[in-house]
Amino acid sequence: MLIRQILSWKSRGKIIIFEVLWEGSDERRKLDDDVVSLRCLLGPRVLNSNVESSELNNLEEEQEDSCTDMASSAAIEGATPASAALKSVLERVQLAAERSGRVPQQIRVVAVSKTKPVPVIRQVYDAGHRYFGENYVQELVEKAPQLPEDIEWHFIGNLQSNKVKPLLSGVPNLAVVETVDDEKIANRLDRMVESIGRKPLKVFIQVNTSGEESKSGVEPSGCVELAKHVSLNCPNLQFSGLMTIGMLDYTSTPENFKLLANCRTEVCKALEISEEQCELSMGMSADFELAVEMGSTNVRVGSTIFGAREYLKKK
Repeated sequence: MLIRQILSWKSRGKIIIFEVLWEGSDERRKLDDDVVSLRCLLGPRVLNSNVESSELNNLEEEQEDSCTDMASSAAIEGATPASAALKSVLERVQLAAERSGRVPQQIRVVAVSKTKPVPVIRQVYDAGHRYFGENYVQELVEKAPQLPEDIEWHFIGNLQSNKVKPLLSGVPNLAVVETVDDEKIANRLDRMVESIGRKPLKVFIQVNTSGEESKSGVEPSGCVELAKHVSLNCPNLQFSGLMTIGMLDYTSTPENFKLLANCRTEVCKALEISEEQCELSMGMSADFELAVEMGSTNVRVGSTIFGAREYLKKK
């Protein structure tokens, strides 16, 4: 049965409407000129949009607010909102995997806890989850010592060379850096891993599959050479996969994900490794089900689990 739900709010003088189509429907429909249909954060499949990308950027925080309400409504008796939302996400990952003939256990959900306080992260940990992601070095360095050592931290933000030492020395249980996008940062990580005497660090290469100048990542044409550099010249790093961020308005997201999968094919051929040895980190709160269906092994889900981000207001 198809259930249709309309959510709306006013933004910059325009009425914005989410049209939610449950049951995974791929139906497309034309809406009025002043209406945008977006992927709602609990799984709609309608991608019609007549709003410019710049306007969609301005809607990002509002999408997160909508997600917060939905995460709260998903709460079950005896569970915290975050742990209930995690349960919902894991169930949706399982269903997406089954739809595409995949094994759900082969897909990792990284709970992105950016801006979230330690007690809230602990709620998700206490629900049995062990994979968490952070975008900022200072925030991760402050949080990690306050949380259990068996957490596997993924760093998923832009990493500057001068932040490598505090990241590696301050987070002994750092499992993966997902955002290596040039030889300089790879070399810096390699030297620092050796310097502090920790075991080889897993890294993903970030690929800019959308071509947006605002996003980090190596060009798709350069991912093979960078993967070779990490594998051959960085003995303290373990090349483990590729990562990308789809476009915000989702109009090209399937193409972005397909391009990353093609990059993996080329990288595996060049390195003479199996595709199982090269993960695909793609998919976030609004598109992780699609990413799973297209082969992602690592989805990064933040606001759908934790609610809207909480930024400190500048004085």
